[in-house]
Amino acid sequence: MNVIRRRILVLVTAAVVAATVAAGLAFARSTPASIGTGVVVIETNLALNGSAAAGTGIVLTRDGQVLTNNHVIRGATSIRVRVPGTGRSYSARVVGYDVTDDVALIRATGAGNLKTLPLDTSTAAVGQAVTALGNAGGTGTITSARGHITGLSRSITVGDDQGGSERLTGLIETEAALEPGDSGGPLLRAGKVIGIDTAASVGSGYAYYAAQANDGYAIPIAKAIRIVKQIAAGKASATVHVGATGFLGVQVDFSDGYAVIEYVVPGGPADRAGLDSGDAITTVDGRSIASTGALTTLIGSKKPGQTVKVGYVDQYGTGRTATVTLGSGPPQ
Repeated sequence: MNVIRRRILVLVTAAVVAATVAAGLAFARSTPASIGTGVVVIETNLALNGSAAAGTGIVLTRDGQVLTNNHVIRGATSIRVRVPGTGRSYSARVVGYDVTDDVALIRATGAGNLKTLPLDTSTAAVGQAVTALGNAGGTGTITSARGHITGLSRSITVGDDQGGSERLTGLIETEAALEPGDSGGPLLRAGKVIGIDTAASVGSGYAYYAAQANDGYAIPIAKAIRIVKQIAAGKASATVHVGATGFLGVQVDFSDGYAVIEYVVPGGPADRAGLDSGDAITTVDGRSIASTGALTTLIGSKKPGQTVKVGYVDQYGTGRTATVTLGSGPPQ
């Protein structure tokens, strides 16, 4: 019997490591100096499942636009951006995101004079030396890992610590050793950003595969910037979501052909409309719900404040319809 050795691809997020950050001192300057290094720590609270996570971000503008991976902010009920070594931190909001390509744009509220990193959108080449920066291990500090580009236009299937999976394409492959927490950090070539650290190969955890141990993968910065420009222009599409995310306020389990409600957020949109645990959602706005993902995608395509008609079968087998006004929820 042949033994198949599995190596696993995981999105490189990490659980938050609690730390006390000393307050920085602000000095008056005629010309304010840039704050930070252009790389920030992103901390998220996922209150709906009682957890937290951490990743990394790349500062795009001095007033606080930050590029990161979608999986870093997915499910976040609150986001905080910290500038390592300065004592400064800011609450942040999601401007938009692309689930398919794992790119997100957030804005740090009240930020100003942040240092930005230079971007290099020219074509990468195998063999070039690179450095990956990120919040490795979720410690709140930025560390580096050096390596070389080992492949281009790679496609991988990845899993994350929330149980999700996705297929990513067109990636830069590198031997730089990425760690949990590095997601969203920059991959540098000669000091300029050529990609976003996104996934790494490890030996255990999730049932996805890599060709070699210690592989790291990054989204080319040119691709990410195209998505960012679309988000900034407010041009939503089938893959790009702009602004706040519609929120139904239920957790469902898809079994026996139905999206059965396991949990209803108290006081949330579904709760106010009369839906309850044990009800099975069958349609939304007349469209059949064939999977949990279909429900998530459909609701995610709506805006907070919009109404949807939810068809469902209650616990007693009676077919019913409820009109639900969506709230504002965490990004997908």
